[in-house]
Amino acid sequence: MSERRDAKRLLEPLELTEYERTALTELFALGRTTAPDLAEATGIPKNRVYSVLDGLGDRGFVKVIPGRPKAYQPRSPEEILDRAVENRRQAFEQARHEIDDVRPAFLDRFQSLFEGANEDITPTEELFYAVDVGEPSERETRSLYHDAETAVYVITKSFEYFESVEPALADALERGVAVEMLFVNPALLSEENREVQADIVAEIRASYPGVSVRFSEQSLPWRGTFIDPSMEYESGRAVLLVEEKDIPLSMRQAAVTENESFVAGLKRYFDLIWEYETAEREVAEDL
Repeated sequence: MSERRDAKRLLEPLELTEYERTALTELFALGRTTAPDLAEATGIPKNRVYSVLDGLGDRGFVKVIPGRPKAYQPRSPEEILDRAVENRRQAFEQARHEIDDVRPAFLDRFQSLFEGANEDITPTEELFYAVDVGEPSERETRSLYHDAETAVYVITKSFEYFESVEPALADALERGVAVEMLFVNPALLSEENREVQADIVAEIRASYPGVSVRFSEQSLPWRGTFIDPSMEYESGRAVLLVEEKDIPLSMRQAAVTENESFVAGLKRYFDLIWEYETAEREVAEDL
């Protein structure tokens, strides 16, 4: 389980689809092979495997060898990383040129309209702003740990993104910040998520004994992290993800807020669950 998470994390910078990650990982082990053989080894549908491999070839991660049948061979890990950097550079340069091409006309068309429509508007504070789930939301979460002065509170299902925020968590604990984590009752999780949760809880307890961990006795409507809730000192920030079972994770967004009243309300909700509807378990697997 841990090996799959490690492989997925290492391949994330390449911006691959799930099938592409699976194909490239298997190609490292197989070496030169054909599309049908790769489909059989990985379970990738045969009607998709050619487009998956061609996509990897277009990025320069895989050599496409002409023949009957056509063969595919992975480039070395070092070559793949260098190609990924070059792909990003080319995409950036292309985007910059496209924007620079329209900049004069864009400013000429819209600047005066913007100034006229907004000159008398008094700025107001937005309650939330949205970020995509994944690296953007994880980046916001890491910033919470780094900026926390008194406490960090976490409500999570299985804390699958733990590795992404672990250095920031360690930083907060070193600065004397209190950390409390509320996990969803493992009995309410799928077997896969229950295994992930058990592994991560065990790792947290072993590596960070200062973290307080409890398990809810019920399903929770939202997940996220918030810090420093205090109406008195007008402080607090939060990153929240609402449970949407029918929406793929890649299409979800997280809400970020710095409204101290809202964050204070989150703390009240957290305290009620923590005090009256949680249990401390030695191991999550006991359910």
